[in-house]
Amino acid sequence: MYYFSLRGRKRTGFYKSSQKLPREKEFHTAYIVALQTAAPKKSETLTSTLVDDYPSSPRYLLLASRTQEDYRLWLDRFILEFGQDPVEIFEEWESLREVNEWRDRWKNSPKQYYYAGTVTTLLLNWGVKQGRIRRHHCSFEKVYKADRAHITWTQDFINTFLSVAPDNIGRVLIAATETGLRPADLVKLRRFDVETLSSGNRRLRVVTKKRGIFAHIPVTPKLAEVIDTVPKGQEYLMVNASGKPWTERYASQRLSHWKNKAGLTEERLGYSLHMHDCRGTATTRLLEAGADAIQLATVFGWNLRYATQMMEVYAVVGSDKTDKILELVAKAEKNVVRT
Repeated sequence: MYYFSLRGRKRTGFYKSSQKLPREKEFHTAYIVALQTAAPKKSETLTSTLVDDYPSSPRYLLLASRTQEDYRLWLDRFILEFGQDPVEIFEEWESLREVNEWRDRWKNSPKQYYYAGTVTTLLLNWGVKQGRIRRHHCSFEKVYKADRAHITWTQDFINTFLSVAPDNIGRVLIAATETGLRPADLVKLRRFDVETLSSGNRRLRVVTKKRGIFAHIPVTPKLAEVIDTVPKGQEYLMVNASGKPWTERYASQRLSHWKNKAGLTEERLGYSLHMHDCRGTATTRLLEAGADAIQLATVFGWNLRYATQMMEVYAVVGSDKTDKILELVAKAEKNVVRT
């Protein structure tokens, strides 16, 4: 007698026969029933449920608030596309094509294309670890790497901008290039963030939104002018035309608007100039002044390893540095001739 069961599955015996390969109808019927019975039950979990649960994960909660906001944007977009689909679709190989088609909507923006893939990968990896899905095929590598270290707001650019822009947005640009703060931290600066040291000098002491670490920024003469001209009774150091605190997005938009009005366009410069480039401007200025890694870490709220990396990133050789090098070479050659 031959006993038949499904390969690799215990307690799935479904038929017995004296024939090694039964041909009767009953055998095939029993085989189909056994397959249906042994098939893993599909859960009723929708992709939207997986996405809604992900923000409560420990790894997500440890992210900086700004990063959480960025991830939430892409999680919402993911829900709009796949929210009503069973989460098991990502166990199938064909889901990779569908997710890639979705990502391709942002293929002309490397940063957004990267974010779409990164957030998808993190979400589905978490789903696997939580036992929500058995596997997935949507692991995307990082494709975006911004290299804008050579782009800074030169003094000529700043002067050109200030010559046409209203005072309220001009104050934002000055503060941004003097402090190097990210826009999210810059627009939140208040009077009580200014400290007077025993030496008589002043500094800004703020907790950065991204890293949650204190940054200690010396108040330069230009930054002092911004601080000292704040009207009495105004809490924030910078406000918009309505007298209200700037939002990160609105400040960036207005700065971009007046930058173009000033003729600092991509067509003229050969590259785009953004508010975020103020951070590189401040870093480059400190490096040119001879600041070391510890000083950079103190000013910007970085750890030493990251400060060292940033020194390598922003150690850009400009024309003024080249001229100084030539002067040193010429001086050295004169010394050789004299000896």
